[in-house]
Amino acid sequence: MPMKTEDFDISSLGNPDIVSPLLKSKQDGGPGYRFVTDGERIVYDVSLENFRKCSGSGEMPLSFEKAGPREKIFFEPAKTRAAIVTCGGLCPGLNNVIRSLVNQLWYRYGVTRILGIKYGYEGLVPGYNHSAVEVVPQMTNYIHLIGGTVLGSSRGNQDVGKMVDTLERMNVNILFCIGGDGTLRGAHAIAGEIAARKIRIAVCGIPKTIDNDIDMIQKSFGFETAFSEANDIIRNAHNEAAGAYNGISIVKVMGRDSGFIAASAALAIQEVNFVLIPEISFDLDGPDGFIAVLRKRLEARHHAVIVVAEGAGQEFFRDNEKTKDASGNVIHNDIGIYLKERISEEFRKQGFPHSIKYIDPSYIIRSVAANANDSKFCSLLAQNAVHAAMAGKTDFVVGNWNDMFTLVPIRLAVAKRKKIDTEGELWWNVLEATGQPAIMKNR
Repeated sequence: MPMKTEDFDISSLGNPDIVSPLLKSKQDGGPGYRFVTDGERIVYDVSLENFRKCSGSGEMPLSFEKAGPREKIFFEPAKTRAAIVTCGGLCPGLNNVIRSLVNQLWYRYGVTRILGIKYGYEGLVPGYNHSAVEVVPQMTNYIHLIGGTVLGSSRGNQDVGKMVDTLERMNVNILFCIGGDGTLRGAHAIAGEIAARKIRIAVCGIPKTIDNDIDMIQKSFGFETAFSEANDIIRNAHNEAAGAYNGISIVKVMGRDSGFIAASAALAIQEVNFVLIPEISFDLDGPDGFIAVLRKRLEARHHAVIVVAEGAGQEFFRDNEKTKDASGNVIHNDIGIYLKERISEEFRKQGFPHSIKYIDPSYIIRSVAANANDSKFCSLLAQNAVHAAMAGKTDFVVGNWNDMFTLVPIRLAVAKRKKIDTEGELWWNVLEATGQPAIMKNR
């Protein structure tokens, strides 16, 4: 279905009529904020072709609501209680977002009642007995220096009614949900139940996915740190491969449905010879299959580095029953081990000498602290989340589009997974950097 202008509309709890405390700096003679109005938009398709199309037809181009501070807010800071929850797998930058949310709420808006929900959405269900914690800025002073999340996390769907009951019982006015696709779907369901009950609780999503696969958002936090960490591991894997005759190093990185980490890491290090991603299928056997192409590379250069995303090549597992984890994600078979075994088996049959190493750094990469650029990005996401939530916006996720911060309806962000465009610039840059064939399928 083609997208419509109304698909980009952000829900609001009501008319904001409270003067923002951020206005004070301007009144005191300082430079003040450049406040944003609801009418300011960020165009979705900035191509000249789309401009001409809309100009000719007179239709409004699709656009996002611009994020930023509002001059009038909905919630009275002294009476507002906010809650923060982190869900799903670990990702660099979680603690940075928590810290920035707390600082922005406390110091800029004067919201001093902040709850930390423990262990994801489980913390909103009484049966798990996870006690919430009252958070003050002093508790978050150094958490951005470590990986993981100080609030803990969990996967899995929870009873939406029970979660909203808990929010009401705790007198929560704003819920910040930090997580990926599953977390945002949960946040959307919570917002729907809140709307059905006609209560005024804002639900705000902050996009956390190491895979960078949330649609309508060009970059999610943690992604840059992930491929930067992978960069160092791939460098060492190259040393391993180059140190042996016909040496092969296979590095598996995260990327359940999208190969952004694998592609970006390969472009960063420029030592990768093959990148295998979920978006492109390939054959292993046959004259044009991957193993034949790999042997040609080894015969020419006597070493090879392979980076494979975890979701690549799942079609090789004939007995795959599509079992799912607690979040509803398909649990993939280990393509890295499979490749190692199949390559070794085939080369032994051919009498082709080789040495092969397999490295899986996934849990190391996702557990590290955010690098400087990601740390900055986390802070800006958090600040814009607070601005929008305090203005009464709800059922949205903070996005980034053409280097501008935006507000995206959660329903739009989770409608589909973002994937690499295999005819786009990123993938063709990878092909140029690796020298691998565009197609490794037998005709």
